[in-house]
Amino acid sequence: MMEETEELSGRTRSDEAESFRLHMVTWNVATVDPPDDVTLLLHLNSPKRPDLYVIGLQEVFSGPLRFVSDSVFDDSWSKLLVDTLAPRRYVKVSSIRMQGLLLLCFCKLKHLPFIRDIQARYTRTGILGYWGNKGGVSVRLSFYGHMLCFLNCHLAAHMDYATQRVDEFEHILDAQAFSGPTAPRIVDHRLVFWFGDLNFRIQDHGMHFVRSCIDERTYDLLWSKDQLTMMREKEPVLQEFEEGPLDFPPTYKFDLNTDTYDSSGKKRKPAWTDRILWRLRRKAPDGPPQEEEDEGEEEEYPLRVRQELYTSNMEYSVSDHKPVVGVFTLELRKKCAAPLVRLQPDGDWSADMDAMVLYSPLQAFPSSAWDWIGLYKVGFASVSDYITYTWVKDDEVASSEEVVQVYVGKEEIPVRGGECVLCYYSDSLQCIVGVSDAFKVQGSKVAGEEGLMSEQIDALDRTASREEDLRS
Repeated sequence: MMEETEELSGRTRSDEAESFRLHMVTWNVATVDPPDDVTLLLHLNSPKRPDLYVIGLQEVFSGPLRFVSDSVFDDSWSKLLVDTLAPRRYVKVSSIRMQGLLLLCFCKLKHLPFIRDIQARYTRTGILGYWGNKGGVSVRLSFYGHMLCFLNCHLAAHMDYATQRVDEFEHILDAQAFSGPTAPRIVDHRLVFWFGDLNFRIQDHGMHFVRSCIDERTYDLLWSKDQLTMMREKEPVLQEFEEGPLDFPPTYKFDLNTDTYDSSGKKRKPAWTDRILWRLRRKAPDGPPQEEEDEGEEEEYPLRVRQELYTSNMEYSVSDHKPVVGVFTLELRKKCAAPLVRLQPDGDWSADMDAMVLYSPLQAFPSSAWDWIGLYKVGFASVSDYITYTWVKDDEVASSEEVVQVYVGKEEIPVRGGECVLCYYSDSLQCIVGVSDAFKVQGSKVAGEEGLMSEQIDALDRTASREEDLRS
């Protein structure tokens, strides 16, 4: 595995398969505020740092007007997760929210130029198909050239609706379509993760037997009557999905702020409602030429999935559901091992002088007059979290066959300075395609010599930021 200090540009193509760690979470949060700390949930103290985090929540509190959005509002859950992961150099790649359903994807900074073709979709399956309290939200992306799709669902509740849950899942698969020729449907992706509050129950067994199995940790005695397990045996749409063993207590339903299963008058039977499954696309025995071409590419660029952990986090009790965590190793050979653009600062940077960026396209890609280069503080949260940006075409100063020089005015550079990176954003591809190595922006000597206090420097930075917002 490559270390975090590895350069972000100029990588050579590798024929060797590499391993990447994926940390997934699903949690029905029952409209409550998040806990103060998510260290255990995200395994932040583990020596094995994930390359990707994918977090799917259900029943996030939403006001009456927040039915659908492809950008996350400043809800308390999103804020906590971003504020926790950004300082650890994870960048939010994409997010989508449909009422209470929320899906967020993060990656290590070094992977950002290799995550492309990012699209997000939603499908309602609530009341008459018009209400978004149930349904699915998805994010699909290309990770080093391999098409991945993450589908977070909240399906129909109650014991007697197992068949309806499968029908809703099939509807979501059919309804969600992605633009472009590559993987236009969910099932076309090389690897699909299906997770969420899928709401399948344990049928036939009585409450006493279920509770006894939980107390004695003989969970395997309950598996045969788990509705999802039963449905996977007979429903073709589910048979290609895999799931690890349910070697953890059922995650629903608990009294709030306790580890006690439902003690209300309803006394709901415990169930594994919260699940994480995956589907690796299999080879078809025969197919049209395009499918045969895809299969040849899959043999040349293999992708394997190994589940390292599948468990619930019993430590969290703010909701009537316990969160479920799945940790996976993705072993793959990269289809793209070098970024589309290499870029770097030209000389020293500070707010006392105009600055220059040097960039070099390393491969042909659809550049545009709307491409831009952003200056980011190390630890930035998302593509929109820039300090400033410069237009690649409008602010071009000089160019040759190999290198282009772009101007950045000193008034755009933070007075305080700090550790920064440059990112090249492709408007056509709608993603970052190049990231510089981290570099130091020097604090303004002029500001210091003129005796500006820290409050005045903050005011200058805020003014520059507001002016940038107005221009955009």
